Amino acid sequence: MSSKTKAEIKVTMAIIPTVDLSPFFTDEDHDGKKTAIDIIKEACSEYGFFQIVNHGVPPELMSRAIQLSKTFFSFPDEEKLKYSPGSGAPLPAGYSKQPDHSPDKNEYLLMFQPQSGFNKLPHNPPDFRDVLEEMFTYFRKTGEVIEKIVNECLGLPPGFLKEYNNDRSWDFMVALRYFLATETENNGITEHEDGNCFTFVIQDEVGGLEVLSNKKFKSATHRVVRSKEISHHSFAFFYTLQGDKWVEPLPEFTQQIGEAPKYRGFMYKDYQAMRMRNKTHPPSKLEDAITITHYAISSE
Repeated sequence: MSSKTKAEIKVTMAIIPTVDLSPFFTDEDHDGKKTAIDIIKEACSEYGFFQIVNHGVPPELMSRAIQLSKTFFSFPDEEKLKYSPGSGAPLPAGYSKQPDHSPDKNEYLLMFQPQSGFNKLPHNPPDFRDVLEEMFTYFRKTGEVIEKIVNECLGLPPGFLKEYNNDRSWDFMVALRYFLATETENNGITEHEDGNCFTFVIQDEVGGLEVLSNKKFKSATHRVVRSKEISHHSFAFFYTLQGDKWVEPLPEFTQQIGEAPKYRGFMYKDYQAMRMRNKTHPPSKLEDAITITHYAISSE
């Protein structure tokens, strides 16, 4: 969102497109599918964000997840720290709090797919674990729908992205609680672009990101600000790549159309590791944080 005023943010959110995904859960509504595809293509090109309705995730499940999340984060630190991350996971699965020196002021519970051996999910409040796992499963299904739509929006061969990105083991979901703002600062998460394929956020907006399109689709800069009156809670689901995938601009958007690549290739797990180090060891200057521009090829 960059450094906009509240009024400017409200105006921006008002014009971000809303997409109805219900046609993709039936076989008949071809006109509805075409409309949704056209909206998403424009949204990804112009904004990098779009809002979705009728997405297949039950509203009552999302509401229940938020309520249970609020209960969990209200527990004393000693209770939450029982679920601190172990070793070996690609990202710290379990409960974490941002270090005091971090510009991000939040705590979070991160999980991988339900069958993952990395997860450290709470036993309390009751049903929280089951709700988290159910949410994860629904979000993944919605991710597969969006991936198919993005594939068509980019004019790629049918099933191209699904075939390339067929290992879902690095998808993850995060429940977040943002601490109360102070009189001097209100940052929850600093301005950034997500480092995965696309992200679903409930309670706020839904973000879309495609990192293989040589800037054909935008990765929208966004941030989270905190309130002085009440803690903010949200969930984010990250539909991502398996760590050993090599990422680079596709030939469909470079050689085949005579355009130079705007990024050099990289191993996805290396990129994620550098971004994670930014969280645990924040650079002194925000512009030194690792983003996709780290791999940008100068046009000069």
